[in-house]
Amino acid sequence: MNSSLSIRSFAEYVEQFTSLLIDYSPKLISALIILFVGLYAIRIINRLVRKIMIKRELDPTLSKFLADSLLWALRLLLFVSFISKLGIETSSFVAILGAAGLAIGLSLQGSLSNFAGGMLIILFKPFRVGDTIEAQGVIGTVLEIQIFVTKLITGNNQTIFVPNGILSNGVIINYSMQGNRRADLVFSLSYDTNIKTAKDIVMQVMQNHPKVLKNPAPTVAVKSLTDSAIILAINPWAKNADFGAMASDVLENCKEAFDAAGIVTQPYVRESSKA
Repeated sequence: MNSSLSIRSFAEYVEQFTSLLIDYSPKLISALIILFVGLYAIRIINRLVRKIMIKRELDPTLSKFLADSLLWALRLLLFVSFISKLGIETSSFVAILGAAGLAIGLSLQGSLSNFAGGMLIILFKPFRVGDTIEAQGVIGTVLEIQIFVTKLITGNNQTIFVPNGILSNGVIINYSMQGNRRADLVFSLSYDTNIKTAKDIVMQVMQNHPKVLKNPAPTVAVKSLTDSAIILAINPWAKNADFGAMASDVLENCKEAFDAAGIVTQPYVRESSKA
Protein backbone atom coordinates (compact mmCIF):
# COMPACT_ATOMS: atom_id res chain seq x y z
CA MET A 1 0.00 0.00 0.00
CA ASN A 2 2.71 2.44 1.06
CA SER A 3 4.90 1.29 -1.82
CA SER A 4 2.22 1.96 -4.41
CA LEU A 5 1.52 5.38 -2.80
CA SER A 6 5.20 6.36 -3.01
CA ILE A 7 5.39 5.32 -6.65
CA ARG A 8 2.23 7.31 -7.40
CA SER A 9 3.59 10.40 -5.57
CA PHE A 10 6.90 10.18 -7.41
CA ALA A 11 5.08 9.91 -10.73
CA GLU A 12 3.01 12.98 -9.87
CA TYR A 13 6.16 14.92 -9.00
CA VAL A 14 7.78 13.89 -12.27
CA GLU A 15 4.67 14.89 -14.19
CA GLN A 16 4.49 18.28 -12.44
CA PHE A 17 8.20 18.90 -13.03
CA THR A 18 7.89 17.96 -16.70
CA SER A 19 4.88 20.20 -17.13
CA LEU A 20 6.67 23.08 -15.37
CA LEU A 21 9.77 22.54 -17.50
CA ILE A 22 7.71 22.56 -20.69
CA ASP A 23 5.93 25.75 -19.63
CA TYR A 24 9.16 27.44 -18.53
CA SER A 25 11.38 26.27 -21.39
CA PRO A 26 10.50 29.14 -23.78
CA LYS A 27 11.63 31.68 -21.16
CA LEU A 28 14.76 29.68 -20.42
CA ILE A 29 15.66 29.27 -24.08
CA SER A 30 15.05 32.94 -24.89
CA ALA A 31 17.06 34.00 -21.81
CA LEU A 32 20.00 31.80 -22.86
CA ILE A 33 19.83 33.19 -26.40
CA ILE A 34 19.91 36.74 -24.99
CA LEU A 35 22.87 35.78 -22.79
CA PHE A 36 25.04 34.26 -25.53
CA VAL A 37 24.14 36.84 -28.17
CA GLY A 38 24.73 39.62 -25.63
CA LEU A 39 28.17 38.31 -24.65
CA TYR A 40 29.17 38.12 -28.31
CA ALA A 41 27.81 41.62 -29.00
CA ILE A 42 29.63 43.03 -25.96
CA ARG A 43 32.89 41.54 -27.21
CA ILE A 44 32.39 43.12 -30.65
CA ILE A 45 31.45 46.51 -29.16
CA ASN A 46 34.45 46.47 -26.83
CA ARG A 47 36.85 45.75 -29.69
CA LEU A 48 35.27 48.45 -31.83
CA VAL A 49 35.50 51.04 -29.04
CA ARG A 50 39.17 50.21 -28.41
CA LYS A 51 39.97 50.57 -32.12
CA ILE A 52 38.21 53.95 -32.27
CA MET A 53 40.13 55.25 -29.22
CA ILE A 54 43.43 54.01 -30.66
CA LYS A 55 42.61 55.64 -34.02
CA ARG A 56 41.90 58.95 -32.26
CA GLU A 57 45.19 58.59 -30.32
CA LEU A 58 43.68 58.86 -26.85
CA ASP A 59 45.93 58.35 -23.83
CA PRO A 60 46.51 54.55 -23.45
CA THR A 61 45.68 54.57 -19.74
CA LEU A 62 42.46 56.53 -20.26
CA SER A 63 41.52 54.31 -23.21
CA LYS A 64 41.95 51.15 -21.16
CA PHE A 65 39.97 52.56 -18.25
CA LEU A 66 37.06 53.70 -20.45
CA ALA A 67 36.98 50.41 -22.35
CA ASP A 68 37.00 48.35 -19.14
CA SER A 69 34.29 50.53 -17.56
CA LEU A 70 32.09 50.17 -20.66
CA LEU A 71 32.69 46.41 -20.67
CA TRP A 72 31.51 45.91 -17.07
CA ALA A 73 28.53 48.29 -17.52
CA LEU A 74 27.34 46.30 -20.54
CA ARG A 75 27.83 43.03 -18.68
CA LEU A 76 25.73 44.32 -15.79
CA LEU A 77 22.95 45.40 -18.14
CA LEU A 78 23.07 42.01 -19.85
CA PHE A 79 22.81 40.20 -16.52
CA VAL A 80 19.78 42.27 -15.51
CA SER A 81 18.15 41.54 -18.88
CA PHE A 82 18.92 37.82 -18.48
CA ILE A 83 17.32 37.46 -15.05
CA SER A 84 14.38 39.64 -16.12
CA LYS A 85 13.73 37.30 -19.05
CA LEU A 86 13.74 34.37 -16.62
CA GLY A 87 10.87 36.03 -14.78
CA ILE A 88 12.79 37.22 -11.73
CA GLU A 89 11.68 40.61 -10.37
CA THR A 90 14.48 43.06 -11.12
CA SER A 91 13.26 45.67 -8.63
CA SER A 92 13.97 43.45 -5.65
CA PHE A 93 17.24 42.36 -7.21
CA VAL A 94 18.33 45.98 -7.68
CA ALA A 95 17.44 46.68 -4.04
CA ILE A 96 19.60 43.75 -2.95
CA LEU A 97 22.44 44.99 -5.14
CA GLY A 98 22.12 48.48 -3.62
CA ALA A 99 22.28 47.15 -0.07
CA ALA A 100 25.21 44.91 -0.95
CA GLY A 101 26.97 47.83 -2.67
CA LEU A 102 26.56 49.99 0.43
CA ALA A 103 27.98 47.26 2.68
CA ILE A 104 30.86 46.61 0.32
CA GLY A 105 31.55 50.35 0.00
CA LEU A 106 31.78 50.78 3.77
CA SER A 107 34.15 47.83 4.09
CA LEU A 108 36.32 48.92 1.15
CA GLN A 109 36.82 52.60 1.91
CA GLY A 110 40.56 52.32 1.28
CA SER A 111 39.99 50.70 -2.10
CA LEU A 112 37.46 53.38 -3.04
CA SER A 113 40.02 56.03 -2.08
CA ASN A 114 42.54 54.33 -4.37
CA PHE A 115 39.92 54.17 -7.13
CA ALA A 116 39.24 57.90 -6.79
CA GLY A 117 42.99 58.56 -6.79
CA GLY A 118 43.38 56.54 -9.96
CA MET A 119 40.62 58.58 -11.60
CA LEU A 120 42.36 61.83 -10.63
CA ILE A 121 45.71 60.60 -11.99
CA ILE A 122 44.13 59.48 -15.26
CA LEU A 123 42.20 62.73 -15.73
CA PHE A 124 44.78 65.31 -14.63
CA LYS A 125 47.91 63.38 -15.78
CA PRO A 126 50.62 64.43 -13.29
CA PHE A 127 52.64 61.67 -14.98
CA ARG A 128 52.31 59.21 -17.83
CA VAL A 129 53.50 55.70 -18.57
CA GLY A 130 57.26 55.86 -19.18
CA ASP A 131 57.86 58.90 -16.94
CA THR A 132 60.41 58.74 -14.13
CA ILE A 133 58.87 59.99 -10.90
CA GLU A 134 59.66 60.28 -7.21
CA ALA A 135 56.80 59.84 -4.75
CA GLN A 136 56.19 58.31 -1.33
CA GLY A 137 59.92 57.83 -0.81
CA VAL A 138 60.54 55.80 -3.99
CA ILE A 139 61.96 56.67 -7.42
CA GLY A 140 61.06 54.66 -10.49
CA THR A 141 59.75 54.59 -14.05
CA VAL A 142 55.98 54.26 -14.47
CA LEU A 143 55.12 50.90 -16.06
CA GLU A 144 51.35 50.99 -15.72
CA ILE A 145 48.64 53.17 -14.15
CA GLN A 146 45.97 50.79 -12.90
CA ILE A 147 42.65 51.66 -11.27
CA PHE A 148 43.83 51.04 -7.70
CA VAL A 149 47.64 51.14 -7.89
CA THR A 150 50.45 52.55 -10.02
CA LYS A 151 53.21 50.15 -10.99
CA LEU A 152 56.80 51.47 -10.93
CA ILE A 153 60.11 49.83 -11.78
CA THR A 154 63.25 51.03 -10.00
CA GLY A 155 66.77 51.34 -11.35
CA ASN A 156 67.70 47.97 -9.80
CA ASN A 157 64.74 46.28 -11.55
CA GLN A 158 62.41 46.06 -8.55
CA THR A 159 58.68 46.43 -9.18
CA ILE A 160 56.85 48.71 -6.72
CA PHE A 161 53.06 49.09 -6.42
CA VAL A 162 52.03 52.46 -4.98
CA PRO A 163 48.35 52.88 -3.94
CA ASN A 164 46.72 55.61 -6.00
CA GLY A 165 45.00 57.16 -2.98
CA ILE A 166 48.17 58.28 -1.21
CA LEU A 167 49.92 58.86 -4.53
CA SER A 168 47.34 61.38 -5.75
CA ASN A 169 47.30 63.19 -2.39
CA GLY A 170 51.08 63.40 -1.94
CA VAL A 171 53.98 65.26 -3.51
CA ILE A 172 55.02 63.89 -6.92
CA ILE A 173 58.30 64.85 -8.58
CA ASN A 174 58.14 64.17 -12.31
CA TYR A 175 61.67 64.05 -13.76
CA SER A 176 60.45 63.42 -17.31
CA MET A 177 57.82 66.09 -17.86
CA GLN A 178 60.22 68.88 -18.93
CA GLY A 179 62.36 66.73 -21.23
CA ASN A 180 65.71 67.94 -19.87
CA ARG A 181 67.21 67.52 -16.41
CA ARG A 182 70.01 69.30 -14.52
CA ALA A 183 72.57 67.41 -12.46
CA ASP A 184 73.60 68.96 -9.13
CA LEU A 185 77.18 67.74 -8.63
CA VAL A 186 79.71 68.95 -6.07
CA PHE A 187 83.47 68.68 -5.62
CA SER A 188 85.45 69.42 -2.47
CA LEU A 189 88.82 70.97 -3.32
CA SER A 190 91.87 71.90 -1.29
CA TYR A 191 92.37 75.55 -0.28
CA ASP A 192 95.67 75.41 -2.22
CA THR A 193 93.58 75.17 -5.43
CA ASN A 194 93.40 78.05 -7.88
CA ILE A 195 89.65 78.47 -8.16
CA LYS A 196 89.70 79.92 -11.68
CA THR A 197 91.86 77.04 -12.94
CA ALA A 198 89.54 74.48 -11.34
CA LYS A 199 86.47 76.12 -12.84
CA ASP A 200 88.08 76.25 -16.29
CA ILE A 201 88.89 72.52 -16.04
CA VAL A 202 85.34 71.63 -15.09
CA MET A 203 83.85 73.80 -17.83
CA GLN A 204 86.17 72.23 -20.41
CA VAL A 205 85.09 68.74 -19.29
CA MET A 206 81.40 69.62 -19.64
CA GLN A 207 81.81 71.32 -23.01
CA ASN A 208 83.66 68.29 -24.39
CA HIS A 209 81.04 65.77 -23.24
CA PRO A 210 78.61 64.90 -26.08
CA LYS A 211 75.62 64.34 -23.77
CA VAL A 212 75.92 67.67 -21.93
CA LEU A 213 73.49 70.12 -23.54
CA LYS A 214 74.71 73.45 -24.87
CA ASN A 215 71.32 75.02 -24.13
CA PRO A 216 70.68 75.36 -21.25
CA ALA A 217 74.38 76.00 -20.77
CA PRO A 218 76.29 74.17 -18.04
CA THR A 219 77.54 76.19 -15.09
CA VAL A 220 80.18 75.88 -12.37
CA ALA A 221 80.43 78.11 -9.31
CA VAL A 222 81.77 78.20 -5.77
CA LYS A 223 78.99 76.86 -3.58
CA SER A 224 80.58 77.47 -0.19
CA LEU A 225 83.85 77.80 1.68
CA THR A 226 84.01 75.39 4.59
CA ASP A 227 86.67 75.10 7.30
CA SER A 228 88.54 72.51 5.28
CA ALA A 229 87.59 72.79 1.58
CA ILE A 230 86.32 74.83 -1.35
CA ILE A 231 82.98 73.40 -2.50
CA LEU A 232 82.37 73.68 -6.23
CA ALA A 233 78.81 73.32 -7.56
CA ILE A 234 78.74 71.74 -11.04
CA ASN A 235 75.47 71.89 -13.00
CA PRO A 236 75.40 70.25 -16.45
CA TRP A 237 72.12 69.60 -18.32
CA ALA A 238 71.16 66.50 -20.29
CA LYS A 239 68.15 64.82 -21.86
CA ASN A 240 66.27 62.54 -19.49
CA ALA A 241 67.43 59.40 -21.29
CA ASP A 242 71.09 60.48 -20.98
CA PHE A 243 70.97 61.90 -17.46
CA GLY A 244 72.43 59.02 -15.44
CA ALA A 245 75.31 58.28 -17.80
CA MET A 246 76.10 61.97 -18.24
CA ALA A 247 76.29 62.72 -14.51
CA SER A 248 78.55 59.72 -13.89
CA ASP A 249 80.84 60.62 -16.81
CA VAL A 250 81.21 64.26 -15.74
CA LEU A 251 82.21 63.24 -12.21
CA GLU A 252 84.74 60.72 -13.51
CA ASN A 253 86.20 63.04 -16.14
CA CYS A 254 86.50 65.94 -13.68
CA LYS A 255 88.32 63.72 -11.19
CA GLU A 256 90.78 62.57 -13.88
CA ALA A 257 91.32 66.15 -15.07
CA PHE A 258 91.95 67.38 -11.50
CA ASP A 259 94.44 64.57 -10.90
CA ALA A 260 96.28 65.45 -14.12
CA ALA A 261 96.46 69.12 -13.03
CA GLY A 262 97.65 68.20 -9.52
CA ILE A 263 94.48 69.47 -7.80
CA VAL A 264 93.56 67.72 -4.56
CA THR A 265 89.91 66.70 -4.71
CA GLN A 266 89.55 65.34 -1.20
CA PRO A 267 88.78 67.72 1.67
CA TYR A 268 92.03 69.40 2.71
CA VAL A 269 92.54 69.57 6.49
CA ARG A 270 95.32 71.77 7.89
CA GLU A 271 97.32 70.28 10.75
CA SER A 272 97.25 72.33 13.92
CA SER A 273 100.69 73.59 15.06
CA LYS A 274 102.11 72.00 18.19
CA ALA A 275 102.73 74.27 21.19
